[in-house]
Amino acid sequence: MKEINFLKERSPKWEEFEKLLKEKHTNPRELAGLFIEVTDDLSYSRTHYPKSKTTQYLNGLAVRLHQEIYKNKKENRGRIWTFWKEEVPLSVRKHHKQLLLSFFITFLFAFLGFVSEMFDEDFLRGIVGDWYVDETIQRIRSGNPLGIYGEDEPGGMFLQITIHNIKVSFMIFAYGLFFSLGSGLLLAYNGVMLGAFHAFFWRYHLLGKSLLVVWIHGSFEISAIVIAGCAGFVLGNSLLFPGTYKRMDSFKIGALSSLKIIIGLVPVFVVAGFLESFVTRFTNMPLWLSLFIIIGSLGTVFFYFVFYPIYLERKNSQLIPDHGKN
Repeated sequence: MKEINFLKERSPKWEEFEKLLKEKHTNPRELAGLFIEVTDDLSYSRTHYPKSKTTQYLNGLAVRLHQEIYKNKKENRGRIWTFWKEEVPLSVRKHHKQLLLSFFITFLFAFLGFVSEMFDEDFLRGIVGDWYVDETIQRIRSGNPLGIYGEDEPGGMFLQITIHNIKVSFMIFAYGLFFSLGSGLLLAYNGVMLGAFHAFFWRYHLLGKSLLVVWIHGSFEISAIVIAGCAGFVLGNSLLFPGTYKRMDSFKIGALSSLKIIIGLVPVFVVAGFLESFVTRFTNMPLWLSLFIIIGSLGTVFFYFVFYPIYLERKNSQLIPDHGKN
């Protein structure tokens, strides 16, 4: 489409957006929808008219909308509910490509870790140390291969594991500051460790047992690592690829969006810690119960971080009146 035709088609809406920005009582949900539509126009303009005044104008309009949505203001009683119900899912939806990349890196290196352990029996020792491997072998010989999950007092274990999970995920997120490379390397390390761990149990003909036990809490724990990697990529990419924004403006927007994603993981950390401390210790629970917990956990993560954000984005886009039509 020629730029003049693009302007004729879209400029009436932009004028309406300008008017809405001047109003003092604009609905926050409507503003969020406007922001999505303007960023879509900006993306198109960047692609086809990268150095034009149209692109500069849309860039400025997007910044103004973003600031209007997230500026400091007196919050109402439903602010926390709105944060979890809308802001976190919409932030995740905006960065589903980074989420997919994070998932791909984690499970690619999990596969490589699995293969490496299968061909080198000392591979896992180089990652987790001799003590852990020797202790696990001893438990396997005693007939309780995953007994480590039931050896500590559950209350203290819950606190320790939850703090550890938060620390690991926050590190993956924060290392995104190293131009996304840091997050990618930590995802690769965790993936290799995951794959090597399961290959170790495969060698002792206990892979099925380890999957049913470990993934009771691992469904949430590994998901949190993948999502934290997504947040790290968002942070790093905001520095690497500012687009038409000034680099500092791009970083501020990326930092805010990625921080929301990390905060959105708090319930995931808590549930993962609870399951590992209070539920995983029952290593001989019925097959149907293990599968119910694992499938339910993965389904919950998929719904909140994948399906629901897509649904919410579509719903919000339908709330925007088409001011350009009579």
